[in-house]
Amino acid sequence: MEPPVRPKRIMVIGGGVCGLVTLRNLIERGSFDTVELVERRDDVGGVWYLDEHGAHVASKKPRWPSPAYPGLIGNVLPEFLSFSGAPFPEPPTTPQQPFPTLKETYDYLRQFADRYSEQGNIRLNTEVVRVEELQDRKGWRVVTRDWSTDSESKISSDVWDGVVVCTGWYNDPLWPETEGIDLVREKGLAVHAKWYRGPQNYAGKRALVIGNGNSSNDIASHLAPLAQSPVYRSIRRPALRHFVSLPDSRIQDVVPVKRFSLQSDNKVTAELQDGTTIEDIDVVFIGSGYLPNPSFLYVRSPESPSGSLSPLMSQISAQAPQSRRIPSLHRHILYAYNPSLAFIGSVMCFTPFTIADVSSMWLTLAWADEVAYPSTSEERLQFEKDRIEDVERRRGIEAQETGREASSLFTYSALGTSEEDYAAALKREIVAARTELKNVLPEWNDERRTWRQSMYPIKHQSLQWLKKQREQKATVVENGVANGNATY
Repeated sequence: MEPPVRPKRIMVIGGGVCGLVTLRNLIERGSFDTVELVERRDDVGGVWYLDEHGAHVASKKPRWPSPAYPGLIGNVLPEFLSFSGAPFPEPPTTPQQPFPTLKETYDYLRQFADRYSEQGNIRLNTEVVRVEELQDRKGWRVVTRDWSTDSESKISSDVWDGVVVCTGWYNDPLWPETEGIDLVREKGLAVHAKWYRGPQNYAGKRALVIGNGNSSNDIASHLAPLAQSPVYRSIRRPALRHFVSLPDSRIQDVVPVKRFSLQSDNKVTAELQDGTTIEDIDVVFIGSGYLPNPSFLYVRSPESPSGSLSPLMSQISAQAPQSRRIPSLHRHILYAYNPSLAFIGSVMCFTPFTIADVSSMWLTLAWADEVAYPSTSEERLQFEKDRIEDVERRRGIEAQETGREASSLFTYSALGTSEEDYAAALKREIVAARTELKNVLPEWNDERRTWRQSMYPIKHQSLQWLKKQREQKATVVENGVANGNATY
């Protein structure tokens, strides 16, 4: 039986959604000596902070651009973007389009962070180079590089009692293993969704989009009015219900790609699994998602806390179906072998703001000895084992019922239909420790599930309204040009 960890000095890594709410909960609702957040970019906001490409041309500092793109509009209503005690401004845009834009979401996060920036709890331009577990679980050595000036960076290190990794999912792109894709990438003819910045450079181009999630659907719909028709979209199965998009006659769905090959004119041929081919492709967009990969994190052997260090991610096989996960986590939060390491945002979910809030609140109380967790690593690992077994069982049921391979989003690392149950269980333990938080944190129940699911038809209606607005604007411009009185 191991004593519970009680860190006093805590570092939070990452200044996006998960990092900011974790910082707030640890400071405002905990009782720790020091809590500090480090962010490698020059502002907070994570994926919602879209810096301009040209702003860093003359700088020696590396860039870590967001995967967001100009004009992005979210799929989550303001209620589900509100941290407890900090409601999202209403209404964000218009009644017909109630989903916050990229800038509106960034502004909310920036304002939320202002207090902690002023207090000195946030260090920007600070890249975490390496995090090492000390021997015998006596803390974590964190090595950072300071990029606050355009001259030379400065390396420093410090020891922290606890570390919370909040780096999220959108840093390491996942590429398909389709034959020929590496050669297409080398020629610069394949672009991952992480690097998509709008359709303006692809007018008249022949395009193929891989995937049927939000990013792929957005890219295809953006390309349709400009690129050569049709825009091809390669899919394995119909999109999940919450990946809302409008049908477009200029987008043609095709089966998965079997192999890619280069043509002599530096264009691409895609051979599909049904034997057909698409030739003369100018660009292939990849919407196959991301991998969680805290490559800076090194831990001791679970069998020997005084032993040598190895990357955390080496604990899982790259070929394993469940490898797309942070390994060995209890409740998707605590590292089972050393609970002074935690993760917020280790799983994908429909409402990441509120899930990050309740998860980091649970962590705050666990580290404050107000919420209990299993006292041995074996007991803490049971959560992961049970989760893997349940996901595999559900995948088997879905494959049997549909006659197709289960969705790639139906995995360990996506909460899916268990989201409300997961959050509700965390909240019950939080409220048992602090009853005053009962009406502060959101509810997670069947009613809330129904309301969350209602976002999808609302999103569909908003897309229809936006489409109509664009068509009306195009008509006005066209008529204005014809009459010689257009304004721009």
